[in-house]
Amino acid sequence: MMLLSVNFGRLRTIAANGRQYQTGIYKSAQMGQVWLGQLGAQGDAQADLNVHGGPHRAVYCYAQENYNYWAAQLGRRDFRYGQFGENLTTLGILESRVCIGDIYRIGGALIQVSQPRVPCYKLADKMGIEGFAKTFLAANRPGFYARVLQEGRVEAGEPIMLAERDPARLTVTQVNAALYLDQSDRATARRAMRLAALSPGWRASFEKLLSASA
Repeated sequence: MMLLSVNFGRLRTIAANGRQYQTGIYKSAQMGQVWLGQLGAQGDAQADLNVHGGPHRAVYCYAQENYNYWAAQLGRRDFRYGQFGENLTTLGILESRVCIGDIYRIGGALIQVSQPRVPCYKLADKMGIEGFAKTFLAANRPGFYARVLQEGRVEAGEPIMLAERDPARLTVTQVNAALYLDQSDRATARRAMRLAALSPGWRASFEKLLSASA
């Protein structure tokens, strides 16, 4: 497993599809070492702190394997690291194998997987594809957010090492599917709600889902 790129960007004001808004989704690869702090990569910006940023969503990770998938699906070869708004572009660390609560060491930092990513219209606008947020969600290749347990410097080319596997062994794709793709899977929803490492927002969403079906 390897860190391929560290990406961040400043806020931009975008006008698209009748909307004007600020966003930090336009990120680009950075050279050299980058400091990962408890609130994210130094120099990075997030516009809507209700859904991005904060200690439980400090960094967003997305895999090169997913780049390959979308390139084939969309017939595009114009992607650059940071295309999906991720801070860390990775190799060999897929949502289907990564579990909520897993802890990884990258350079001088320790990160812990906290939740899947929920796409919005800003991703669709950046991709230039109407409705892409729904397509992205349905593919169940969401990437994941992580909290920073130990601050430190990271750099592209460094290995990513699994430091601790969460004992519940509930993958990012399983959790994502239970909330958005198959809400009839109450057993997984109940397991997810009990995950100590799951972000508070996702835990509240599972609580709401299960109480509605009680």
